[in-house]
Amino acid sequence: MKKIVVDKEKCTHCGLCISDCVSGCISFNDENIPKMDDEKRCISCQHCLAICPTGALSFCDKNPQDSQVVDYNDILGLIKSRKSVRQYKDEEISTEIMEKLKQMLPYIPTGCNSHSLHFSIVEKKSAMDVIRNKVNDLIIKTMSYKALSPIMNKFSRYKDAFLNGEDVIFRGAAHMVVVSSPLSAPCANVDPVIALSYFELYAQHLGIGTCWCGFAQACLKFFPEICEMLEIPSGYKPVYVMLFGIPKVKYQRTAQPEPYLISEIKEIHKKDSCIFCKIKRFITNFLR
Repeated sequence: MKKIVVDKEKCTHCGLCISDCVSGCISFNDENIPKMDDEKRCISCQHCLAICPTGALSFCDKNPQDSQVVDYNDILGLIKSRKSVRQYKDEEISTEIMEKLKQMLPYIPTGCNSHSLHFSIVEKKSAMDVIRNKVNDLIIKTMSYKALSPIMNKFSRYKDAFLNGEDVIFRGAAHMVVVSSPLSAPCANVDPVIALSYFELYAQHLGIGTCWCGFAQACLKFFPEICEMLEIPSGYKPVYVMLFGIPKVKYQRTAQPEPYLISEIKEIHKKDSCIFCKIKRFITNFLR
């Protein structure tokens, strides 16, 4: 079961765990103490554990005292403490920091050293507002077409929020970067993701919050006019989108993620798999 446990003596009722819950599944109970409303919606991101200023909240069997304190000057600590920011201040980052982010981009590694990536960086909040309003209008209009309902089901949970003009897609971020690559690039679908990974860590080092935005990426696919607004060159595919800006929140500690599967290969043992196993593996390699 996914659950939270709150130390009532430590809880200050600040509500940060509620406002920063990605799935919106935490609320106050009658005693003004945070509680889990719907564990099925919880994605185990542990934002609630990481953001609590007093360490009052435990997630499942993860206790805040077992987390590492955030240190932005330690690269491993930086990786451990990285969180997707979905709450931003209503202001632009400084010109100095923006220039630092742009000056880092040429050093990003690419397949076959193909320096053909294109970066669309929305540097002004006024321009970002034009994009967010356009996207919101397009989504509301598209929701009225029954033929497109299978596509819009992805946004159905947020329908009322869209209709109320809430910034569901861009989360109030003042800036956005879209990385595109030419279809002819040797690693067209991989290089932009590598680029954004470097961008994200350097941004966090500079005190800038970021968020990988799949919703915005979906909008670029379905609304080509947004690609034009972002000046993405013809023949280039927008691979992924990252929001960034000055974070409104500060995470106090790292999360405690479950470990990934690791095969520790120290010597090779030849295995003769059956023909069906080989076919299955071949098909799996090319799925998605």
